[in-house]
Amino acid sequence: MPITEKSNPITRELDKADPNQLVQLLRDCDAEIFQEEDVAILNYQRLYSESILKTVGDIAKSVQEILKTPDDGLVVLSGCGASGRLALLLANSFNRLLKGLHITPCYTYIISGGDRSLVTSQEAYEDHPLLGAEELEKVCEGKKKVVFIGITCGLSAPFIAGQLDFCMRNLDVFVPVLVGFNPVSMARNDTIEGWHSTFRQVAEHMQNLQDTQRVFILNPAVGPEAISGSSSMKGGSATKILLETLFLVAHKAESNVEVTEKCLLEILRTYERAHKVTYAQSKKIAALVKQTATSLQKKGHLYILGWRTLGLMGIMEAVNCVPSFQADWRDVRGFISGGYQTMENKEGDLTSEGPEFAVSHEDFVKSVLPSLSETDTVLFIFTLDDELSEVEKLVTLVKDKTSNIHAISHATAGQYLPNPTKKIIPNIIGITWPILFLEYEGAFIQMFQRELSTKWILNTITSGAHVLRGKVYRNLMVDFKISNTKLFQRALSVLQRITGHSKQRCTDAVLQSIYREEFGSAQTENAEISKHVEAASSCDKVLPVAIISLLRNCTIQEARSRLDASGTTRAAIEASIIVPGRKRGAQSTEPEEQS
Repeated sequence: MPITEKSNPITRELDKADPNQLVQLLRDCDAEIFQEEDVAILNYQRLYSESILKTVGDIAKSVQEILKTPDDGLVVLSGCGASGRLALLLANSFNRLLKGLHITPCYTYIISGGDRSLVTSQEAYEDHPLLGAEELEKVCEGKKKVVFIGITCGLSAPFIAGQLDFCMRNLDVFVPVLVGFNPVSMARNDTIEGWHSTFRQVAEHMQNLQDTQRVFILNPAVGPEAISGSSSMKGGSATKILLETLFLVAHKAESNVEVTEKCLLEILRTYERAHKVTYAQSKKIAALVKQTATSLQKKGHLYILGWRTLGLMGIMEAVNCVPSFQADWRDVRGFISGGYQTMENKEGDLTSEGPEFAVSHEDFVKSVLPSLSETDTVLFIFTLDDELSEVEKLVTLVKDKTSNIHAISHATAGQYLPNPTKKIIPNIIGITWPILFLEYEGAFIQMFQRELSTKWILNTITSGAHVLRGKVYRNLMVDFKISNTKLFQRALSVLQRITGHSKQRCTDAVLQSIYREEFGSAQTENAEISKHVEAASSCDKVLPVAIISLLRNCTIQEARSRLDASGTTRAAIEASIIVPGRKRGAQSTEPEEQS
């Protein structure tokens, strides 16, 4: 099983943890990113491994070549879902850095499903390699040199496979880079519908070409996720850390500073310090986890209002809740000051696409504030360099509707939160960062630290709240929407781990849960996975119903009734595992042994 899909021993009993324990467990999981040696994964490269640092340095040199002639070249970052949203964040950050140095911006992003995927969940587009290649060709038209960075945490997305394959067929223009957190031997090896290769075959082809220094794979192991398979958490953080380090080093090199291991380590250590600074606030983070869970349990909402890139972190977090926990898009929502203008996305304002595309603070005031109530929680995220009078004004409006107001405030040493702001916001997670004396890039490193810190806190709040809501069994995702091939395969894997049944029996149970009484025809059984995914995308609770049906050996209808009658998905699974007369197998009590 790939590292990114394994069950993490640290969080084995995550579903039984209280808010304080949840924060500690997620903190310990995030710390694994920086672990230098680990007996469990000793054979794999780590973030600080010499081979990884060398690869980062080599890719930085290729980026540096683009920076020398930015009019002819391009650095393209591409990803699906959470990875694509990170691609936008990073491309925009480094274009801003270039503008400040009066260099032509030469970074751009691609996200599967287009800009709609930035603010809503559009998982199905990930399955199309030819679409990925088409998008890349379009974006790079007329460019003489392109560094292409394909991000797929599990080395699994067909959309990225198509782009990497296209690059390798055009090495006179492209330098392809694969970023993920599994060894190549663990890359996804299922047949990709309507295409000639598996992801693993593409990755192996890249591996064979690595010695030429024209193709790169950047894949340190950072350990399994706190919630099995939820790669937007640790995988997303590690992506951000690696690529920002790489680009910062490329920019230093552009100013004739030699790229050394010491230089790379200096930057990486600033992120490691950010981990310590962030989790020093564990008690306050735990209080916010508890408050968010209470709101969601009472059918209330979490609204995240952020300024500048911290607003984007809020939107990214909110969108991730939809596929990961089968949350309604209204449950957790993010809003950014200045809306799409601040986001700097290619397609501009998408508000007219529908209510879920409304992401500005003005949209919040207009469409959310009137119905805001005491069951809702509102979280403000800002730095002391932002317009605090604007923050206070919004807080005052919200205070009339709910007392559940929290904030994450970032300051630099020597800055203090003004008393009026302190008085008006009762619960503040205040984080103070040391001053970084690193010339121009220093301001960007500080911004990156604040973004990562905010990401860690938001990951903890939303994941912790959904764990407390019973959306997780042990540390396994058991209540996610089957909206692409990867998630269909994950559903089968989770089902096998919990029930101990064969893959065929689990496949039948999932198909029965999707099609109900229509299941059984040869047409359904022999259909491509994409057809099942299409059918599953309009169903809810497909996996939980299949789990209970197999555990109790009952019909899909009875399983659904039991699930509906139970308080939570976790409670329904737990009750089915300890049902009288049922022999408890090793698989059902220790799913992680399959990892």
